[in-house]
Amino acid sequence: MTKRATWKEHEKHGKLTKKSDLPGTVFAFPKKRKEPLSDASHVRNAIARFDQVEDVTDEEREQAFANIRKAAAHYGVEMTATSWRELGKPHGAK
Repeated sequence: MTKRATWKEHEKHGKLTKKSDLPGTVFAFPKKRKEPLSDASHVRNAIARFDQVEDVTDEEREQAFANIRKAAAHYGVEMTATSWRELGKPHGAK
């Protein structure tokens, strides 16, 4: 079952000083407030580090994958993974 993305773009003028300034909708894992997706660089980091996120369920990973895909499309980040199980692993690893 594919989860529906909850990610929403967030822009705040000025400088963000704390992660707590961001709304939950900016995170790949909104309930845990893990992996902010506030720009292309953060999206690339979330993709690369996806398998390192701890204390989340498979359902939360499915939700995060949907959020990362939506943010990647918004920021123009190429994403070839078709499943969350492919994220964060070295190229060619299963």
